[in-house]
Amino acid sequence: MVRALRQRVQARPGLSTDGPLPELPPVRAWQRFVSLVLRRPTEWDSWRRGLAGEKRVGAELDRLRRHGWHVLHSIPLANDVDLDHLLIGFSINTKYHQGRAVWVGDDSVKVDHGKLAPYARKSRAEARRVARVLETYCPFPVPVEPVLVFVGVADLKVVAMQLSVRVYQERQVSALAPLSGALKPDQVEQVYRVARHRQAWRQA
Repeated sequence: MVRALRQRVQARPGLSTDGPLPELPPVRAWQRFVSLVLRRPTEWDSWRRGLAGEKRVGAELDRLRRHGWHVLHSIPLANDVDLDHLLIGFSINTKYHQGRAVWVGDDSVKVDHGKLAPYARKSRAEARRVARVLETYCPFPVPVEPVLVFVGVADLKVVAMQLSVRVYQERQVSALAPLSGALKPDQVEQVYRVARHRQAWRQA
């Protein structure tokens, strides 16, 4: 059911983050009771928070349009996964951790001193995946940098010395605005046209 809902939300690459969140079917009373007793969020709760985080980051990225940037949201990839946001030149992955403390090392992420999470490694793999798709349809190299954006965190500490992933809180993504890309304006337009076609991502 969650998969079907996400596919409905991701009708096409570039779906706007404007507007209300889609309505989710109600969780059964006994499921809600059990989750409250165990203090364990349901799958619906997790999905809704994640989507809310994507909307917050998407709103920040949309402000970069006035600086000439092209941005797309919720790009569906193969195997029922999606790319949260694509700012031409950057693949952006959002992580919602309301009120939590996040520590980022060279290749590791910890939330509230918990287990290591492979966020950085997965973000790099996602950027490579995106570049391969775009270069399939563009007759020139398409550089794509991975970006991790943490939403709602109480504290974000980056101690990496050689981090190959840009790390921000949602209000910091404006730092991308003055960056100059390696692509010429006509190349940016071509990449943007390719990225807007769902068919290009079907086998990604």
